[in-house]
Amino acid sequence: MGFDGFFFGRLDYQDRARRMRSKEQELLWRASDSLTPPMADLFTGILPNGYNPPDGFCWDQSCDDPPIRDDPDLEDYNVDDVVQRFVNISTVYKTNHIIMTMGSDFQYENANLWYKNLDKLSLRQRPAELHRANLTWPLKTDDFLPYADNAHDFWTGTLPFRPALKRYERLSNSNLQTCNQLEVLGGSASRKGPFGVGDSHTMKNAMAVAQHHDAVSGTEKQHVANDYARRLANGWLHCQVVVSNSLAALSGSSAERLYCDNLNISVCPLTESSKKFSVTVYNPLARSVASAVRLPVNGSVYIVLDAGGKSVDCQVFPVSRATQDVRRNRGFATNELVFQAKAPPLGYTTYTVSVNQDGPPPSSTRCYTPTVVQNKFLQVTFDPDTGLLSSLSNLETKQSIKLTQNFYWYNASDGNNAHSNQSSGAYIFRPNTSTPFVISKTTSVVQEVRQWFSPWVSQVVRLYADSRAVELEWTVGPLPIADSLGKEVITRMDTSIQTAEYFYTDSNGREVLQRKKNFRPTWKLRQSEPVAGNYYPINSRAFIKDDVDQLTVVTDRSQGGGSLRNGSLEIMLHRRLLYDDTRGVAEPLNETSDIFPEGLVVRGRFLLTLDRPSSAADTHRPLAEEVVLQPLLTFTDGDLDPNTQREFSGLQAALPPAVHLLTLSQWDEDSVLLRLEHQFQTWESKVHSQPVTIQLQKLFSTVEVVGVSELNLSANQWKEEMKRLQWTPQSGTTIGRTHTHVKTFDASPWEVTLRPMEIRTFVLRVKHR
Repeated sequence: MGFDGFFFGRLDYQDRARRMRSKEQELLWRASDSLTPPMADLFTGILPNGYNPPDGFCWDQSCDDPPIRDDPDLEDYNVDDVVQRFVNISTVYKTNHIIMTMGSDFQYENANLWYKNLDKLSLRQRPAELHRANLTWPLKTDDFLPYADNAHDFWTGTLPFRPALKRYERLSNSNLQTCNQLEVLGGSASRKGPFGVGDSHTMKNAMAVAQHHDAVSGTEKQHVANDYARRLANGWLHCQVVVSNSLAALSGSSAERLYCDNLNISVCPLTESSKKFSVTVYNPLARSVASAVRLPVNGSVYIVLDAGGKSVDCQVFPVSRATQDVRRNRGFATNELVFQAKAPPLGYTTYTVSVNQDGPPPSSTRCYTPTVVQNKFLQVTFDPDTGLLSSLSNLETKQSIKLTQNFYWYNASDGNNAHSNQSSGAYIFRPNTSTPFVISKTTSVVQEVRQWFSPWVSQVVRLYADSRAVELEWTVGPLPIADSLGKEVITRMDTSIQTAEYFYTDSNGREVLQRKKNFRPTWKLRQSEPVAGNYYPINSRAFIKDDVDQLTVVTDRSQGGGSLRNGSLEIMLHRRLLYDDTRGVAEPLNETSDIFPEGLVVRGRFLLTLDRPSSAADTHRPLAEEVVLQPLLTFTDGDLDPNTQREFSGLQAALPPAVHLLTLSQWDEDSVLLRLEHQFQTWESKVHSQPVTIQLQKLFSTVEVVGVSELNLSANQWKEEMKRLQWTPQSGTTIGRTHTHVKTFDASPWEVTLRPMEIRTFVLRVKHR
């Protein structure tokens, strides 16, 4: 992004105390083990007061600190005292150039008071002044998580907080990227066409607001969370017009397109009632994907034809009892139609679905306990006595591990114990015991393997043909609180893998970071919360491994989890609490709605893979990408016009597996914004951890690239103008300036090379073919 410095306020209280003693509150943060220094090196400073003003320096109408009285004739003249107190702050820093925050939450209600006193202080801090000190700085390569502000106050409660909203934000981003792409591929007809005038900026604005730190963490009040969701839903309505117009322009068909946003609970009025319909599957990834399509239906036998008119294998399953309970009369399908859809890169394919009137009657549903489910890649076994998972095998690599998965809940602390009065709440995760309560030691199992653990916890285990991942679709809620106990529900996978207390999580879907139980790489930890103090963010995946086996779990939303025993991985799914933790939300985490007055029900997915550690990323990197940017389904009733183009790709050829098309969106009338990402770290793959070269002029099928200029990551500065300050780590290696020249709107054939973990951003001047 071209930043010279990064300053933040929240880090663990033990880490802060150590850094204050050693004057290491300024450092050089090397945030990637793949990007060549200094590309990901960032001068980082820890703010002296969190994000608040120093003690005694709060000048708002809600504050009671005395103003600066600078008239020497006044009896209460205090300039000398104010200056001395201000200077004392610098005693725990390496230099006397300190960045200072003045103000806090809900302040500057009386800005005049603030500025009147700040003018008297005549403050000025700039990163350049720290740079001129010409010092060396300690080097840091890990992150600052987890965060605690006291011995029993770990802020890891934010990681799994509001799981439904976290999923909706992830899904909304996928929809936004699809909207952006189709706006480019369809050209001006996408913004104004047969379905009216549409726009992408309403959705962009809603997603921007949803990136507020309280939105992504969930630490907002309930009515604010509802407003975030309302804005996202409204943005998607505007984008639906863009998507419909674009697909009409690309396919040549103006037939009405319908959207089914409740497929996760088997609700889609069209597929439930129609005898014949088409489903268009748009793939926002720059490579072909195969994805299972699950549609609520009321027939028992169906014929599915692909874009070329060939028959596609399909199955019909009864709708699960959990789905019937969740949807609350919003849908009436008795069955689900399932088939595998294959969509081209950055494009769509269309399937025709019709009821087979001559088909056999539906087979009866009977309960049984399967012991093995397998395809040509994986085998999953179940314990015949308990119904729980018992092992997972990779048939290609001839690996097999013991694997038991179950659901548990932690009893949330109410703040009444001998150690601390801190309760578990929106921010703070604090169970009152380190041992979770098992929800059930056995399950009842029905076809497709459906597991019931309690009236409020169920799961479906699926293994699709040609899939290298086992799908676990969990449904949790409403969490019962009639016993006056707050509950924090987890699933835990216990395996035979010898982890030596290490496990791994991703950082925002990119770098993978090593974690270890009760350990911090840069300081000696005194652990006071053995569960909460070992929870880390899981944005897209986590895994455990030894020298032979790696079990990876890909998640469909940001969650939190840890490894609290050898060979084990636990992830928190849902929370319902009865007390506020006094960190600012001022209400307990007790989500209800008009549809679920007794408590929120949450449904989600895990994808499990078993691989050799040396090749595991070849599976989990593209898999996580498919979960983040999932196919979009649109529906058309009846027969399609025979002249309809039923398949389309926006690319001339798929991108290499290592390269992810991160952004494709309209920049202005004649230009588009393009971000390309190399998604492998240097050490992850023998095949894919290599530089990749892309020719920009040969990317797209509907647009011709006639000019290019490179930008920084945030697309607000030309790359050739980006010059960063030099910083020197204590190792003595001087960090030089990064200064890259690129051709600007030159009409020659451009080649772009991407190295592991590198993202490059371009504005392309284009003409529609």
